Amino acid sequence: MDSFKRILVKLPYAYAMRIHQLRLTRSLQNKFKSFAVDRSNVPLPFIMKRHQSLLRRKLGSSDPRLQENKIINLGIAISRMNGVLLRPGEIFSYWKLVGKPSKRKGYIEGLQLSRGEVRTGVGGGLCQLANLVYWLALHSPLEVAERHHHSFDPFPDDHRVLPFGSGASVFYNYVDLRFHNTTSVSFQFSIWLTEEHLKGTLHCGQEWPYANHIEERNHQFHARDGKNFRENEIWRRVVDKKTGLTVVEELLVHNFSEVKYEIPAVSVKVPPPQDPLTM
Repeated sequence: MDSFKRILVKLPYAYAMRIHQLRLTRSLQNKFKSFAVDRSNVPLPFIMKRHQSLLRRKLGSSDPRLQENKIINLGIAISRMNGVLLRPGEIFSYWKLVGKPSKRKGYIEGLQLSRGEVRTGVGGGLCQLANLVYWLALHSPLEVAERHHHSFDPFPDDHRVLPFGSGASVFYNYVDLRFHNTTSVSFQFSIWLTEEHLKGTLHCGQEWPYANHIEERNHQFHARDGKNFRENEIWRRVVDKKTGLTVVEELLVHNFSEVKYEIPAVSVKVPPPQDPLTM
């Protein structure tokens, strides 16, 4: 499968046809889903989680102007998502709400992580919105129905506040971010921009009796076959607010990604050489 993907990447027309096929298939599948589409300017009464992320960070040697472009792209996408209500039985779909990013809609060039590389493309930077929404949802009882993560770590940790690998990758429309509301309560995402931050709040129709705590465990760097890799685990503890007792503890994600930047040698765990007699 990996070799097939590499062949497609080297053949632009074949790659474009494959993308078209995947998008068409996803569009047909969507006709049988019950998506959340209604939005309200009136927030639901209870807050489950708040979060914010910096709009401007040092991302390797990338052009800072692309981050300014990203802010424009985020503003357009937020205008399609802010206030969305996720009622019982409904599915939140990132792309169902945002739609296809295009120049006609006002989207401009921004950074994209695609096919193992850092690239530029129309609508670049929208992963930051997906990261925010995913992080909010992890602190709720919403069931993650679809979530993807980049297979590589492109930039050093500059002002990173969330654990590595706790974000979400999106690519219209078949690489989506989706949550299923299997509860009997409605939820709502409120998202907005300030001068320095992308901010979001997850609201709930009633006070929820449990709190979710997200933790990183077993973080380390590895050296293998001349490459560096980053590994960690993202765990969730569900705690009863009244008793303070943990009722559920679960592994959400096990990340193992190639690192694309220089890291200090002391940070890398090198496997011991194998005994030739045991090979």
